[in-house]
Amino acid sequence: MKKYNCLILLYIFIISSCAVKKTTEDKNQLNGTWELNYISGPRIAFEGLYPNQKPQLTFDVASNKLYGNTSCNSLSGALVISDNRIDFNAPMALTKRFCEGQGEQLFLESLKKSTRYSINQSTLTLLIDDVAIMRFTKKP
Repeated sequence: MKKYNCLILLYIFIISSCAVKKTTEDKNQLNGTWELNYISGPRIAFEGLYPNQKPQLTFDVASNKLYGNTSCNSLSGALVISDNRIDFNAPMALTKRFCEGQGEQLFLESLKKSTRYSINQSTLTLLIDDVAIMRFTKKP
């Protein structure tokens, strides 16, 4: 009986350690620069929202930092992630250039609403629960 208990405990330990490794790999997949290619909600065409430059986010998981731009202003702040949950409500530093149009405001509001993320190959999707609100493509 003790032999089977030991085998069961060993099996549970192996499965648990695999799950921890997967979570770490997912976080590391977030590293790098991502460029926005879809945002939900606006009645304005994507190219009309961001005519000159698309917003970008750069994640540094090791130092828990976030950098990027809103297509107009630069931003930086703390990266708050746990498993596949993400929180953009931590204070962020943002430059204060005047930006025409609604693109920057929509981008910032959508970031703050995001609660989860998923990564599939070179696509990062930010979600509210299970609904995709933003998609990014990984930059080389």
